[in-house]
Amino acid sequence: MASATSTPPQNAQSVATLRDREEVDGVFACTRKERQISRAGTPYLTVELGDRTGTILARAFRDADVLAGRFERGELVRVRGRVERFREQLQIAVETIARADGPEADPSHFLPSAYRDLDELEGFLEHLAREVYDAPLKLLLANLLGDRELRAQLRRAPCSAPSARPGPRPGVHHAYLGGLLEHTVALATLALELCTLHSRLDRDLLLSAAIVHDMGKTREFTYGAEIARSPEGRLLGHIELGMRLLASHMPKTLEGERRLALEHCVLLHHGAEAASGQRFASGEALALYRLNALDAQVKGAFEGGL
Repeated sequence: MASATSTPPQNAQSVATLRDREEVDGVFACTRKERQISRAGTPYLTVELGDRTGTILARAFRDADVLAGRFERGELVRVRGRVERFREQLQIAVETIARADGPEADPSHFLPSAYRDLDELEGFLEHLAREVYDAPLKLLLANLLGDRELRAQLRRAPCSAPSARPGPRPGVHHAYLGGLLEHTVALATLALELCTLHSRLDRDLLLSAAIVHDMGKTREFTYGAEIARSPEGRLLGHIELGMRLLASHMPKTLEGERRLALEHCVLLHHGAEAASGQRFASGEALALYRLNALDAQVKGAFEGGL
């Protein structure tokens, strides 16, 4: 099954395949950058380089300050140098290093990504959207899924940034590229199944809310050597960003109590505390909150442990 992202070039070097005395000329993720001073009092640069196969230390002893000005930690960098063995560990003696550009500088080659096929997941999402028959809600979903830029962001976005610490971390789930699409399909599927058991639930409302509840996450992250939160993500959060996205795609026919009911579900999908203590005003909002927590917590347990 295809992964969520494109495949690195076949001739690209990887950390796992580097060997002693090998010449290095490749693109890596810079996950650490330190300016240090040698015993002789001269500056040198230490960086940690990585890809999906592992990490390796690299050091530049010549022109350290000049090279340091050409990139920042968290960026993808092109490195030229030579692999050497130091204290029984391989490292790279750097000749040049700078911020990488062009097709090789694709974050998807370096970041964790979903194993599920994104085309398949998108097909499931389109099927679930077709299960909504309420005309205004159906038009809203068509507007969102018909936005090509938003659709591409939905394929890429995770639900959260990977944890730097081992073990479980509350709120971290689907922490890889494509995770948002995977979670959205799972939640919408759960919502559809729940409606067969509880026929008093407004099926179109709950299913629509499940599909749109996390749309703000398409604006919450940036992608480079790591997945990080964007300025908008840090300052506003994905719920507010999602409400803005909904407003910009909202059809004029979706108004009044119907629009409020959908927005209420989105605002409370993390519970009353996340919505400044606001109470659940509908069974659909409560159901969305519980189903969202169920999928997130089960997936989080698989990723980080119980």
